[in-house]
Amino acid sequence: MAPSLTAVRALNASFSPSYLPVAVFVGGTSGIGQGIAEAFARHTKGNAHIILVGRNRKAGETIISNFPKPTAPTAKHEFISCDASLMKNVQETTKELLANVPKINFLVISTGIISMSGRDETTEGIDKKMAVHYYARWKFIHGLVPALVKAQEAGEDARVLSVLGAGKGGQVNVDDLGLKKTYSLANAAHQGITYNDLMMEEYASRYPSVAFIHAFPGHVRTNIMSASPSFLMRVASPLVTGPLSPFKRPADAGEFLLGGLLNTATSPRAWRLGEFGEDIGKTAYFGDEETRKKLWEHTVQVTGSAEKTQ
Repeated sequence: MAPSLTAVRALNASFSPSYLPVAVFVGGTSGIGQGIAEAFARHTKGNAHIILVGRNRKAGETIISNFPKPTAPTAKHEFISCDASLMKNVQETTKELLANVPKINFLVISTGIISMSGRDETTEGIDKKMAVHYYARWKFIHGLVPALVKAQEAGEDARVLSVLGAGKGGQVNVDDLGLKKTYSLANAAHQGITYNDLMMEEYASRYPSVAFIHAFPGHVRTNIMSASPSFLMRVASPLVTGPLSPFKRPADAGEFLLGGLLNTATSPRAWRLGEFGEDIGKTAYFGDEETRKKLWEHTVQVTGSAEKTQ
């Protein structure tokens, strides 16, 4: 039975760490990411170092202006601009963060794009949908994991949450991991989801002191459809975002997923969460250790990252 929003909100409100938390929200300027960031700011009463990372500075700064004003002297809220579809931008952003933030307690990544077109490559040769749904997420974690480990070594929380589609994936074609030959919207969606499962498992095996979480947010009302170049998506948008929509409000989805981050995934390992922040274990899981290793090697090559040894 799904928990009530009221119960989850009350449990989230009890979050009271003994330290000033540092939380980075990549894709936190709209939709689900915004919902989680706002819930986090509300339940910490603004007493946290909150960093929003996204493309839209105006949106990010508007969201931050509505956060509760902190009373802790070291608390602050800031925005960093980054187009996560390009790996070089991700690398620059993670370097900037590491240089200015000594530790990270919570890293939440929800970058997304809705596209009804075929393969659309960036200047780096990566399909844009796969770039924001998988490769950029991998690279953000890869770049920022030292700060997460530092938080854990200080006796603090250290958790990563990737919001995409846990439990909604599909089989992986190990002969075409980059979907250069077999691209379709369905393949990009299903394999990208499974890649997030495998990514979190491999990171958990390499950094056993950190919790790595992949979550499904459920069906959420966002404005991403109205911004789509597709006529059909724009026409369907009011059905999704309107007041009679059966989809969750981003604020409610954010509350549930924050609950999963704070109250469900409390031990360091790989987790898969459902839309109410519940542990779904290996439900509808596709993957194995061999595929996981091949995907890691492929990703290191594609993102241009030098693999770090423990």
